[in-house]
Amino acid sequence: MNHDLLMKRCISLGYKALGKTYPNPNVGALLFYDGKIISEGFTKEHGNNHAEINVMNKICDNEVLKKSTLYVTLEPCSHHGKTPPCCEAISNKKIKEVIVGINDPNKLVNGRGINYLRNNNIKLKTGILENECKKLHKRFLTFQNKKRPYIILKWAETLDGFISPKKQKKNRPYWISNIFSRQLVHKWRSQEHGILIGGKTYENDSPILNSRLWDNNNPEKFILTKNKNFKDSNYNKINDEDLFTVNEISDYLYNKNIQSIIVEGGSKTIENFINNGMWDEARIIQNSKELNDGIKSPKIKGRLKNEFQLMDDNIKIIYPI
Repeated sequence: MNHDLLMKRCISLGYKALGKTYPNPNVGALLFYDGKIISEGFTKEHGNNHAEINVMNKICDNEVLKKSTLYVTLEPCSHHGKTPPCCEAISNKKIKEVIVGINDPNKLVNGRGINYLRNNNIKLKTGILENECKKLHKRFLTFQNKKRPYIILKWAETLDGFISPKKQKKNRPYWISNIFSRQLVHKWRSQEHGILIGGKTYENDSPILNSRLWDNNNPEKFILTKNKNFKDSNYNKINDEDLFTVNEISDYLYNKNIQSIIVEGGSKTIENFINNGMWDEARIIQNSKELNDGIKSPKIKGRLKNEFQLMDDNIKIIYPI
């Protein structure tokens, strides 16, 4: 059997669950038996079954399970949470062999799932497509290892480098990107745990900040504001009186168990994250229109990871150097 090819399939399954499993990681898994995949799946919404359980539950023949190999992108859990430990369920089914992409750094797991399986005489292999599995689980890994959310900065800018005009219609956004890019942004929102804006953006645009153009899997909303009278039940308010540093914002989100956040503005809010080196990814949509004057877009240095066109929009994905 080709371990890499089968793990690649697990990774693609994991991406199908992206944004729908928080605070659990979006794990993909499959069962391989007699030269073919006999079951596959991914982790469901929080409180429901993990990927390993979902794929095993599809097979009723225990004799087949005993002769099958389980592939999974992340180490099976070993603790009781909303669901029982996956490693115990795997052992109870007497799965022949387990192939794992990467270890789970969560202190509640951190090798215990792997050790449990080995101690119960299940063959086990780890580190299959390790880099690809780390990319799949980058939000979960950042949260566990760096004790903060995975931070994505996003903005749209004109060709001459403005994020918005200096004056705009009150409570109405000024659209720079086209409708296709706006739909893509809604897809991006649906994949993240939270979304963050500054108070000025809220006052100027009254943004809805949902994923209605994609699938309505909406992130939690956070606003940075010093306005003591701010009241909006749709938002989590950060920053009552004192100006939070980005480290304090990060700590606040971590303590709220937010594993990923997309920062959508405004320019000052985004620049605070850039200037403090507190970001993991930037997504910039540049339209061909020009404003000649307005609020300057943020400036960022990094390595270009990807670039593509959507009609008259040029989209760049930038990672830190």
